[in-house]
Amino acid sequence: MEALTNRSKAVDRRPMTVWEKMYLPVIAKGMGTTLKHFFMKKPTINYPEETRPFSPVFRGLHVLNRDEEGRERCTACGLCAVACPAEAITMEAAERKEGEENLYREEKYAARYEINMLRCIFCGLCEEACPKDAIYLSETFTPSNFTRQSFIYGKPDLLIPDPVKEPELYQKAKGERAKKN
Repeated sequence: MEALTNRSKAVDRRPMTVWEKMYLPVIAKGMGTTLKHFFMKKPTINYPEETRPFSPVFRGLHVLNRDEEGRERCTACGLCAVACPAEAITMEAAERKEGEENLYREEKYAARYEINMLRCIFCGLCEEACPKDAIYLSETFTPSNFTRQSFIYGKPDLLIPDPVKEPELYQKAKGERAKKN
């Protein structure tokens, strides 16, 4: 019967020579490989002190955006939650009350907004689905933690700082990508 691929090799059955029995050529070849890697540049990065450059399309932590006056952009339409394939976004809508015009842009706002970062696959569909540009994926990556509950980010964790009250923190939270646009 003929083989389907031409990957088969005939086994060499002749007896080993004395030189081959000592395994010196194989050991020398292995040591050469080790020495070659010993003098190469190491791919390891000392993380907190050094950071590696990320791709321009890197998707990090989610951020709930504000407008220029410091009001929340989210209108609790639910399109981000519907677009999320991992079902990581949970929200509850509420009506704006008298005197809260400086807090929310529209009559409806997200009273509760949570993202389960353990379920999130960082696909960016929530960002694309949002008609008000209320959510975007920043250039910050998810920090490590020891408990599962700490990976469920609520609205206070996601909301960007107020640009009127804290302009420096607001610009830092926007990131480099926002400055280029």
